[in-house]
Amino acid sequence: MTFATPATDGQRKVYHFGSEAELAVALVALMSPDLHGIEVQLPPIEYSIEGKTKSRKHFFDLRVTFRDGFRRAIYVKNGSRLRTREIQDEINAVFNWIPCDFADDAIAVNGDDFTRAYRDNLRRAWHLYQRPDPESDALVEAVARNANYWSLQDLIERCDLAPAAAWQSAMRLISRGVLGANWHAVINVHSQVWLNV
Repeated sequence: MTFATPATDGQRKVYHFGSEAELAVALVALMSPDLHGIEVQLPPIEYSIEGKTKSRKHFFDLRVTFRDGFRRAIYVKNGSRLRTREIQDEINAVFNWIPCDFADDAIAVNGDDFTRAYRDNLRRAWHLYQRPDPESDALVEAVARNANYWSLQDLIERCDLAPAAAWQSAMRLISRGVLGANWHAVINVHSQVWLNV
């Protein structure tokens, strides 16, 4: 996919992902207001496992840099692999050998957490995130804070906006965490939504 970030001065750059889960992790990072840049296809780091004489190489899936300069390396694996002793030993060894000029910290992400519905919701949210409409978002947020509703449809009907514009704003509010919704089910007008405090 192609993305533009502050690190690329707003110019779109091509990113290659090894899996749908890696792309999903990138989309979550890209919608963070604190994001500066994202890197994939990183060079390997060398590490050793206690009791083994031969060093090994590990390739992190992504590295995210935040506006304050903090860098986080991300390792994405499915849950069944993450639970194995072999991968746990590898994670512990790799995380202990990360050079300070490579990343400030590292996390392992369970790719199984990104269900198909979650990934589809992230793609829609990312599409709308790139089409900001602060005035409509502010109006929908004000209604969300001051009206009673249960579903996204209820909220949309209370907004003085075209339904499509209100839905798009609500999705942007969901992606920013202002509104809550079940990301593991397709988010549509019948979805339950709530105000996150």
